[in-house]
Amino acid sequence: MVAAASVVVAVGTVTGMMSAAGDGGGSDEARPRVTSAPRLEPLPAPSPPPSAAGSASPTTGPEKKAGPKPSASGAERRRQAVPVSTRLYRHPESRVLDWVRGNPGDPRRAVIESRIAGRPAAVWFADYSPDSITARVRAVASGGAARGQVPVLVPYAIPDRDCGGHSGGGAPDLAAYDAWIDRFAAGLGGGEVVVVLEPDSIAQSDCLPAGRRADRFASLARAGRVLKDANPRARVYFDAGHSGWHAPAKQASLLRQAGAASADSSDGVFSNVSNFHGTADEMAYDRAVLDALAGPPGLGAVIDTSRNGNGAPSDGEWCDPAGRKLGRAPSLSTGESRIDAYLWVKLPGESDGCKGEPGAFSPSYAYDLAR
Repeated sequence: MVAAASVVVAVGTVTGMMSAAGDGGGSDEARPRVTSAPRLEPLPAPSPPPSAAGSASPTTGPEKKAGPKPSASGAERRRQAVPVSTRLYRHPESRVLDWVRGNPGDPRRAVIESRIAGRPAAVWFADYSPDSITARVRAVASGGAARGQVPVLVPYAIPDRDCGGHSGGGAPDLAAYDAWIDRFAAGLGGGEVVVVLEPDSIAQSDCLPAGRRADRFASLARAGRVLKDANPRARVYFDAGHSGWHAPAKQASLLRQAGAASADSSDGVFSNVSNFHGTADEMAYDRAVLDALAGPPGLGAVIDTSRNGNGAPSDGEWCDPAGRKLGRAPSLSTGESRIDAYLWVKLPGESDGCKGEPGAFSPSYAYDLAR
């Protein structure tokens, strides 16, 4: 595992998330003795939009400067024609919700429920299960559409994912992965969705020989096209690592090879998934990556703010480090140029692999993040 790769456990329920073994129950050894509700600072809210004038439903796209409009591809025109909702979907099934429901008397429950379980978060599809993936994606996408809300979906099944680290697994080969993506796309429906495509697949690709890396990038570019063709309202973001990893120019070069500069496959980049770098650092980094990427003007960035409230540890620790806090609340309205959203991609309280099995819910870790 290199500095800051994402860590999740493979999942296999209808929703793409499940309760895991480990300390997800109520018998956590680190259980605090809480006699009264702790004082909680409010989660940092997104910056207000620069002006309330104009549309009452701001989009997540970048601010446009006046001037001649460049010609756009069909995918770009479709994206511009559909405003993006400012509402994110909270799926009713997750490990943290399982823990909250199963531990009504735990003194940490109120804090974890209000500050983590009550927030919208991404749904990961991390197991290779081609027979059920369409139905599972459809269940999440249709749940969001029924409420007029936007689900965040994370396909995570690329072969050799995580380069043999804690979150190894995925499809047996790229042909199988391409077919899995086809089935994933078939479940997207026609509502608004955000797709965080394969965390670590680009930033961590140095572990692959050049030929296999090129093949992976071809599959990722294809995946973006397939997802956007299946649902023109899908917004697909590609892996930019984070501000403590590759230099923007290097990351942009990798992203370009993977199709992230094409509006037919990409809406931009994501960063900081399962990591802790501060939002200001990520915004500066993502803008530098987008500048170097030199794609169409509509490309933007989304940032995982789930655990970055205190920034990254000074020693570079990435595996369940102490002293971290929740970051900005999830939102599709950031008020920041080219920053499309703050998302909770990594669900706070799910272990990176040090406080429990990768992906297992740790109530003590969640409580420390939230209080």
